[in-house]
Amino acid sequence: MNDWIDHTVEEAAATAAERGLCAHCLGRTAAKAGSGMSNEERGLELADRLGLELASPCSLCGDVFRHVQRFANAVAEAVLSVESGNFLVGCRVDPDIVERERDLWKETGDSLAEPIKSELNREIGKAALPLIDRAVEFKSPEVVAVVDTRFASVELDVAPVFIAGRYLKLSREIPQTVWPCRACRGKGCDRCGRTGKMYPSSVQEEIGGPALAAVDGKEHFFHGMGREDVDALMLGDGRPFVIELRQPRRRDVDLDALEMEINRSELAQVRELRIAERSEVAEIKAATPSKTYRAKVLVEGKVNKERVNEVAKSFTKLHIDQRTPSRVSHRRADMVRRREIASMEVEDVEEDAFVLLLETESGTYVKEFVSGDGGRTTPSLSEALGLPCTVETLDVIAINDR
Repeated sequence: MNDWIDHTVEEAAATAAERGLCAHCLGRTAAKAGSGMSNEERGLELADRLGLELASPCSLCGDVFRHVQRFANAVAEAVLSVESGNFLVGCRVDPDIVERERDLWKETGDSLAEPIKSELNREIGKAALPLIDRAVEFKSPEVVAVVDTRFASVELDVAPVFIAGRYLKLSREIPQTVWPCRACRGKGCDRCGRTGKMYPSSVQEEIGGPALAAVDGKEHFFHGMGREDVDALMLGDGRPFVIELRQPRRRDVDLDALEMEINRSELAQVRELRIAERSEVAEIKAATPSKTYRAKVLVEGKVNKERVNEVAKSFTKLHIDQRTPSRVSHRRADMVRRREIASMEVEDVEEDAFVLLLETESGTYVKEFVSGDGGRTTPSLSEALGLPCTVETLDVIAINDR
């Protein structure tokens, strides 16, 4: 049945055929007119019905569709080189072909037409499917094989693997993420020992190294629910994080084995590892739970236990104003932030020091709350006690996200 061939289709096909087209390119001029057939079948039917001649080589595509199986074989070889549960085919088409197609549509109209790139994607995908034996996924493919039809070369775009968990930071000498050397900005110099880094390692590297090896990937990116200072520990249940592993060749990760491998480190450890979705990166960065800290505070003068306890109680559910601390003013906007001290209690008192357990709103600078930072934080613990105070050690003991 060819009742789909109306006057509009006939006119467009006759005009297109004058250029000397193959069945694919002729059929594509009326791709939306008939259903249940390929463009090649559509083109053959048009040629038969209207007495049009098909050409070889095609003046539009140069008979590129003769190489579909070759493209499919290249796609299969590339896709099968990595682990994935699904795939999708894309392609790059010679710009001259695309331009010739646009010129044709100026004459025939494009209301019923389909771009050559769409047809090639579909036909290569159909030919590759039985070779790959994985599902085709259009919305969120784990692997996209992009064929350059000029050279039959394939470039793989592999979706990252995301692993979520909670980390413990056990060293006061490493940052959360890789910190490029300030002098050379990561290039390597005498100051950093040619490493390009300010610190020999980081939480990111302690986790990312083994994780990257597990998926045979190329690079890792670390996303944490906030961060602690370099000289602070992260204890308790740990801080939530997602590590993003780019260009993985493997996706089936033994998370128990990975956790054991990471936890060989004396600097950082993990727990509760699981495969995560990309959307969790934004969620984890947007989260602002309160934090619970343990701080050892040094006092210039003799500590009065009763007075310290009295001040601690007075800071329950108290708001403080913090101007950007002087220690980070070179990289943070100079502004005043209002934060809440939810609770504070004294755990231990010595002659010139005491230990505080305090819960604060996300974003509170605890060291500056204790010292006052030269009046940039008010009220402060130093101000309330009437004695200069500084934090000797600081531990994050809970991220209150659950």
